[in-house]
Amino acid sequence: MTKADLVREISEKTGLAKKDIGEAVDQFVANIKKALAEGHHIEIRGFGTFKVKARKSRTARNPRTGDPVPLPSRRVPVFKVSKELKESVARGPEGGERAAHSERAPANASE
Repeated sequence: MTKADLVREISEKTGLAKKDIGEAVDQFVANIKKALAEGHHIEIRGFGTFKVKARKSRTARNPRTGDPVPLPSRRVPVFKVSKELKESVARGPEGGERAAHSERAPANASE
């Protein structure tokens, strides 16, 4: 789904103009970017949390030559999915049965 698809679908369901919805989506994304750039986290209940995580500096290897390549420390955006969203995706679009592979017993279940 693209941004245009999202705007069209919201517009159809709400009756609001696509232009207004497009501006709202743009502002939503801009505010998330700004908050992450400032080091804040954004929690959207039932959806997930956007955070900034610090990565330590390390030495990597060039896969072609094998030479060491120093990588500086950096901050990266991460997204942690909420339990509700995980469950919703697992149920599928109609909320029916989970896929067969997800019905296995948990790894820590006693036998």
